[in-house]
Amino acid sequence: MALKISSKIVDYSVVKADEPVTLAEVVVPKEQLEEMHEKIKRPEFLEGSTYKIKTPTSEHAIYVTINDVILNHGSDHEIRRPFEIFINSKNMEHYQWISALTLIISAVFRKGGDCTFLVEELRSVFDPKGGYMKRGGRWMPSLVAEIGDVLEQHLTRIGMMTNEMDDHQRAYLEQKRAEFVSLKPQEQTAADCDDSTESYPPGAQMCGKCHTQAAVQMDGCMTCLNCGESKCG
Repeated sequence: MALKISSKIVDYSVVKADEPVTLAEVVVPKEQLEEMHEKIKRPEFLEGSTYKIKTPTSEHAIYVTINDVILNHGSDHEIRRPFEIFINSKNMEHYQWISALTLIISAVFRKGGDCTFLVEELRSVFDPKGGYMKRGGRWMPSLVAEIGDVLEQHLTRIGMMTNEMDDHQRAYLEQKRAEFVSLKPQEQTAADCDDSTESYPPGAQMCGKCHTQAAVQMDGCMTCLNCGESKCG
């Protein structure tokens, strides 16, 4: 790899013949770091992940595959960026708009820059026929919104997005959840909870932010035990 020296040489060292230099040891100037842009050609091999979506409104599952390109490979600045997306299913009912959606999302990926805005854009799509309830008591407004959820999972895995809650907030919500459950009669709790899903306290209401049936009255205010949303701030 050829590097252009644009500043004065203030020090140097001689590398012995039996000491190979790895790419990780090469200091890449900031201006030479490769970022995602539309002129990057598709490599022959891409790493990716496939996610399964199973809705109660369809007999067949939908599989979402997102492939990533690795930039600045082997250096300290190595990053993964989404390059393309494929959505497949045996159900051909949504074939037309799904094909268009994959082309548009892939084009946004390859354009470069911040593509995390796609998550909220997809989540804001509501099905005029009504949404559906997922396991765990989470309401999904549309199939497009669930594709947005999958995209968030993937962008979080590759480091482009982070969870809003830190460990302290999660520990606090778990503590409050345990306190809320302890106030309910054990018979009612055992009858209302389903061991096959991630259950929240009985009587929990729908959260307007994460669409999960996990909002409970806590400390005089409705608080979501899933995302931490509270009307009291």
